[in-house]
Amino acid sequence: MQGTKVANRYAKSLLDLSLEKGQLEQVHTDMKLIAESCKQNRDLVLMLKSPVIKSDKKETILLAIFSSANKITNEFLKVIVRKRRELYLEAIANAFVAQYRNHKKILTAVITTAFGLDADLRKKVLEVVKASSNSEVELIEKVDKKIIGGFIIRVGDKQDDTSIRTKIMKLNRAFKENPYIKEF
Repeated sequence: MQGTKVANRYAKSLLDLSLEKGQLEQVHTDMKLIAESCKQNRDLVLMLKSPVIKSDKKETILLAIFSSANKITNEFLKVIVRKRRELYLEAIANAFVAQYRNHKKILTAVITTAFGLDADLRKKVLEVVKASSNSEVELIEKVDKKIIGGFIIRVGDKQDDTSIRTKIMKLNRAFKENPYIKEF
């Protein structure tokens, strides 16, 4: 809980600063890179959480890894390390991306299919979701062979499940009830 509060506060501060300086898109790109780097590289996260490694060394490492980052992002990384909040860097980056999406009113739609989407179907799905939500949509595709066919789409807290697997499970439950009573 404490990490979430810290992450949200730092992310909000960075969002406000990047808006003020007119560099929101560049900082957003940097934060996505940081979040992805932390997600992909366990050693980076362990280094950030290590109490043995000194802060100045962590700062040097972070600035070397993210040398292509925006000036605001680099200064932000320095502040985080000086305040000894580097262990929350991944959470801060994820919170920033979430707050960016909220600021830009971008919805995330997750569609799960058995075989993936082609370009035409992806375009149609985006059009339908945009029309129903009246906002920008980011589409995340997942492939799950277990659903057999159909799709599962989740937009925000709403989900529509038209998969064959779900229909089979519903039929199975209906057959288990067996309302038929023999009369001999």
